[in-house]
Amino acid sequence: MTKQQLRRTLSIFLTFLKFGCFTFGGGWSIVAQIQKEYVEKQHWITDEELLDFTSVGRSIPGIMIGNASVLFGYQAAGVPGALAALLGIVIPPVVIMLGVVYVYDLVKDNLYVARAMIGVRAAVVPIIFSAMQKLFRSGIRDVFCFLVAAAGLCLCLFVKMSNVLIVLLGAAAGLAWQEVRARRGLS
Repeated sequence: MTKQQLRRTLSIFLTFLKFGCFTFGGGWSIVAQIQKEYVEKQHWITDEELLDFTSVGRSIPGIMIGNASVLFGYQAAGVPGALAALLGIVIPPVVIMLGVVYVYDLVKDNLYVARAMIGVRAAVVPIIFSAMQKLFRSGIRDVFCFLVAAAGLCLCLFVKMSNVLIVLLGAAAGLAWQEVRARRGLS
């Protein structure tokens, strides 16, 4: 590994370690942080690539943000980058959770802890909404994409269909639509 690759891998590890320590609200709020750091600030990836990582991460077994982190790390710095992103995103919550488990009985009924968590949950909502809005703009490019997204939302909310099946149906619809466009000479 060259010095530049080592520096990039270390940078990924430290940034994902920060994400793991200070990003509350779960995977989607971490996606917002990745978007801010690596799309807007560093320009290592595009919104479309982040959306692809997130889509694949949600579609395969495991925790979405862990999967998306591995995909990002791999694209940014190969296997060492994938491991760096995964370890960086996983170590802080594991350590914090071990601490919480150790003191859980002491704080589970604490009024101040309960009130603080209400504020944390409320503060996370706009962060998640911001990431969702940016990803929506990069993923919904035309009427076809909007219709596929609307159909996927309906299947998810009302039919309770598996996320994997919804993604596979979306992929099939995209392939079929592009075939139709190609035959009409529109692609």
